[in-house]
Amino acid sequence: MPRPSALLICSLTVLSFVGLWGIYDIQGLVSWASLFVHQTFHSRGWFVMLAASGMLITCLVLAFSHYGEIRLGRDDDRPEFSTTAWISMLFSAGMGVGLLFWAVAEPLTHYGFIAQKSPTHVAAQQAMLATNFHWGLHAWAIYGSTALTVAYFSFRRGTGMLVSAPLTSLFPGEPWARRTGWVADLMAIIAISIGVGGSMAMGVFQVADGVSILTGIEGSSLLAWGVLAAMVAIYTPALMIDLGSGMAHLSKAAMLIALLLLGYIIIAGPTEYLLNTVVQSLGDYAAHVIPRGFQTFTFYGDEVHQWFGNWTLTYMVWWIAWGPFVGVFIARISKGRTIREFVIGVLFIPTLFSIFWFGAFGGIGLYETLNGEGELLAMTDTNVERLTYGVLERLPFPWWTRTATVLAAFLFIVTSVVSASFVLGSFSTGGNPTPPPQVRLLWGGLLALLSLAMILSGSVDSVKILISLGALPFVFISVLLVVCLIRALRQEGRPNADG
Repeated sequence: MPRPSALLICSLTVLSFVGLWGIYDIQGLVSWASLFVHQTFHSRGWFVMLAASGMLITCLVLAFSHYGEIRLGRDDDRPEFSTTAWISMLFSAGMGVGLLFWAVAEPLTHYGFIAQKSPTHVAAQQAMLATNFHWGLHAWAIYGSTALTVAYFSFRRGTGMLVSAPLTSLFPGEPWARRTGWVADLMAIIAISIGVGGSMAMGVFQVADGVSILTGIEGSSLLAWGVLAAMVAIYTPALMIDLGSGMAHLSKAAMLIALLLLGYIIIAGPTEYLLNTVVQSLGDYAAHVIPRGFQTFTFYGDEVHQWFGNWTLTYMVWWIAWGPFVGVFIARISKGRTIREFVIGVLFIPTLFSIFWFGAFGGIGLYETLNGEGELLAMTDTNVERLTYGVLERLPFPWWTRTATVLAAFLFIVTSVVSASFVLGSFSTGGNPTPPPQVRLLWGGLLALLSLAMILSGSVDSVKILISLGALPFVFISVLLVVCLIRALRQEGRPNADG
């Protein structure tokens, strides 16, 4: 193993400190993080929304202008993967355990809050709109803008796949660019680590709850620790070998299970109601997506503004936390595609899938709430991680569908941790595409440490706060990357007519 770099040592030190602090004094860490995050949201929430909306508009303008003809690579390069394979890998990168966790919980939580002030039909409609906004074009534009920048500089200008590469490429030899780039790489590592650690924790909550339901074992912290230990035992050997087809097969298997669950929900549930929910949600989202991106709920009072911070702002910085990780992965598989192909594939197809997903799962949750006894709605206050299982319990073959959900969640987490460890290893070793196994193991262990700290909080809200803490500094780096991409494209000008 080569001599550790300063970036590797610094990032491991910072994140180890956060992880150990969380293990020994999780309430102190959460209290401090909550104060910092809420203060930042209060004073800089407008900037977060402006940045996310700016990334979306930039992606759309680039795609449908003459810049959309530029290839991510040489003019004669063509895509390495078929469109079908490429799209399936997009899903495996950016969608995972979060979709399973929040499928029912998020629409019902929004409904419960809005229904306190509005008629039930308005609350249901607005709950679906808020959910689709959080998981739609803005999320994928954050991923896509980072991925597009990395792919352009890597394949078009021959740089390494580092967040710092655009700066050092545009301003070679400039000390300020080198120092800023080093900080950008460090912020990317911190955002990825805490973001993936938080997703691991939420996945552990859901898997442990599923195991408790299936086996009858009373849920406890020991069960969650056991699930985490099982995950570490499975992904550790994978970190010792190259990131090859084995992990890709696991990821595709998880997506296949998710697709089968989606189809099953629509067929076994109130089909007409769910399809009507999907169609109406699609229309509402299309009509409001751009204006909603600039809405900061300034005039709605403290309670609504707090909801805005706890959900919308938290989601935007959550996607920013995953941006470098997912962005590098998407960039790696997108060589040879034009900017127009890239934007349409990365932004619109996953967004459509999300609308179908939440229309089905969230729709059946709202159906039970509006026409049943409201048991699912009550669970949003007591056991939010059990809501997806609660819906499946109301349909035929609940044991099989809940088992499939547990398996899919487990696979999503394992593949995400392995992929993240490779990306973190690459970032922390100067862009090495195959970081040494020892470095990958270090990152796998550190992600487990961060996840354990968040599990000890015992609260999904605390996990969301900690993810926001890690991602907030990277908001400014994300904006800087978009500026670098625009500057580079303006330097290049129009693509060749035959490109």
